[in-house]
Amino acid sequence: MAGPPSRSSFPSVPGEPRVRRLGVGSSSGADRPLRAQVVVALVCAAMLIAVPLYLWRKPSTKAAATAASASASARGGALPAAKPASVAAPSAPPPRLTLGAVQKVRCGASSAASPNEGSLCDGLAPFEEALKQAIISSEDCAPKGKVKGTINFVLTVDFAHKKLHVFPGASGDWRGKQARRATSCVNAALKAPDFNIAHQYRFYAIAILATYAGPPGSEPSASSPSPTASGAPATPSGPALPNFE
Repeated sequence: MAGPPSRSSFPSVPGEPRVRRLGVGSSSGADRPLRAQVVVALVCAAMLIAVPLYLWRKPSTKAAATAASASASARGGALPAAKPASVAAPSAPPPRLTLGAVQKVRCGASSAASPNEGSLCDGLAPFEEALKQAIISSEDCAPKGKVKGTINFVLTVDFAHKKLHVFPGASGDWRGKQARRATSCVNAALKAPDFNIAHQYRFYAIAILATYAGPPGSEPSASSPSPTASGAPATPSGPALPNFE
């Protein structure tokens, strides 16, 4: 039995290259060097592009330090300044001069006839204030003892003769020459208010007890009058008032 017919082969022409048949053989061996060269070229091109871009976009060290300093300054400015620790202020020394309440010693038609006392006498606000200011301005004239002391400044107001007079009362700790020197200063500093004010009597005697503190830590004088149980200052007493008529 005869086999399948064989393919007819064309005779090759001498001097011509043999034609490669499709599907026969492979060109991968020749393509591999070409692919490797393409990959290397692409990597080099990417590096050539990426490196300049990185160097161009990279911030300089000096600019970074400046930005960090500016940021720290901004944060520091936003925060409130720390307050220094409070230091306790030294306590101020007590005032040397302390004035008591105004006392209405007596009032009446004259210095010799003034039977009314205390609440029976009407107030003389301008004269009371004038006496306070005169005592305060004459503080340096008061004795400077080693212990606390008091002077009872008594002011007589004579509306009939428009006269004022200050003398030391007997209820103060300091009497005699020291007290008279202080009252002389108060007399000189006393500014007479207007006598043309409403008043019920023609003669008045008012008094203010001035307390002068001694050096820090000093004890009060043994002869200092003790306050009453009710806390109201005692009514100052004094010698018989002079007759100004």
